[in-house]
Amino acid sequence: MKHYIINERIRGTEVRVIDEEGKQLGIVQTVDAVRLANERGLDLVLVSPAATPPVCRIADIGKLKYEESKKEKVARKGQKGGDIKELKLSPKIAQHDFEVRVKKAREFLEKRDKVKISMFFRGRWMAHVDLGMQTINKMIEAVAELGKPEGAPKRFGKNFIVIIAPK
Repeated sequence: MKHYIINERIRGTEVRVIDEEGKQLGIVQTVDAVRLANERGLDLVLVSPAATPPVCRIADIGKLKYEESKKEKVARKGQKGGDIKELKLSPKIAQHDFEVRVKKAREFLEKRDKVKISMFFRGRWMAHVDLGMQTINKMIEAVAELGKPEGAPKRFGKNFIVIIAPK
């Protein structure tokens, strides 16, 4: 969180003052600006120390810090985007195992995590890629109401991978 310089801690003899509504009050002596802020029951907050003269705003420091923490929280929340959880399937997966993977994928998507579905083809299964693609498409359809794929399934050597993002 940002550290604010307020009231008597502001150095300098003159400051440019902006009131709580955003109107400029002009260049005022620092002592007078602090007194004006105190009369209104607010604080004089240094906004731009590099400017000449420094720019100060009359505001409630508690409210200012609260709003800034809310903005940071929203920014952090937007950044996360969720972890990527991987589920491995095989082309010859049993029905119950498939249902367990679907259940896990649903849990991950409900927690707002992305799900990476990967299928590894061994030996002769490379001749039956179409069966594997059917299984992947069946998985995508099973979780369609909670997530949508980020593109078509891609082939990387003996692997097929698709990432499903939460809606």
